[in-house]
Amino acid sequence: MDLQAVRTFVAVTEAGGFHKAAADLSVTQQAVSKRVAALEQALGVRLFTRAPRGAELTIDGRAFLPHARELLRAAERASASVRPGNRPLRVDVIASRTAQSSLMRAFHRAHPGIALDMMMLVSMDTAVAALRTGELDATFRAVGAPGHPLPDDIASARVLDEPLQLLTGPAHTLADAPSVTLTDLVGHRIWMPGIAPGTEWGAYYDDLVAEFALTIEATGPNFGSDVLLDTIADTPALATFMGAHSRRIWPRDHDLRLIPVTGPTPVYPHSLLWHRDNPHPGLAALRTHVGAAGDYGAEGSWVPGWATGQ
Repeated sequence: MDLQAVRTFVAVTEAGGFHKAAADLSVTQQAVSKRVAALEQALGVRLFTRAPRGAELTIDGRAFLPHARELLRAAERASASVRPGNRPLRVDVIASRTAQSSLMRAFHRAHPGIALDMMMLVSMDTAVAALRTGELDATFRAVGAPGHPLPDDIASARVLDEPLQLLTGPAHTLADAPSVTLTDLVGHRIWMPGIAPGTEWGAYYDDLVAEFALTIEATGPNFGSDVLLDTIADTPALATFMGAHSRRIWPRDHDLRLIPVTGPTPVYPHSLLWHRDNPHPGLAALRTHVGAAGDYGAEGSWVPGWATGQ
């Protein structure tokens, strides 16, 4: 059904005549007459009768009027549901306890009026595809990893370099160290079962291992952070890396130790990605917020060579 014709029908009803409706709609009276005639032909009934004081609804017109108004309200609701700013800002943070989640919680505190829809996508390629189709407004990723070039219509900005810290149980030989260097970690087993081959974080740790001769094991199923922390607490021979901005939740009796890594400090380079043509006003606010809080490029830090261009 032609919504323009339905809108014209309602306008004639409310104006009480074709001439006044034409003025209200800023069209000619002939255009109003043609729209109403087309609607009557589509419905197979007459909607108005001519009267000395204008146009009056027929019995069929009176029956159709409430449905016509509901059609227009439904059309407005449908349009508003996808209008930029009226729907939630959809952001991918990979996982709930990561630095990206911390950045988004801070953004929500600063902008409580912007509705958010948080997503957690593992694959960078999937996230970038979602940006390009409009299913996603923004994602946090490490940019520049081999095999993951950004399309020309996707923009990015480096927003945070997150220092890695060594996490050990109380019986680990480095548990009481105030800090460690990457050289100190040579020969120690660092267990990280969440590293997925082909991901940008997999490329990051591959380069870290290659440059500093570390032993990072990604063996075994990934049962999540709780099982990882339980294992580190109970296994003196194992340690793991944890981002300094990740949420730290574990039982007190685990007595886990977080130890700064220096000389240099490995940092994970988080960038915000978005589609260049995305008009959502919440995206502009997010870019401004994370840009103002940007913390990256500190002296004495290490990132892979492919990340230095950001």
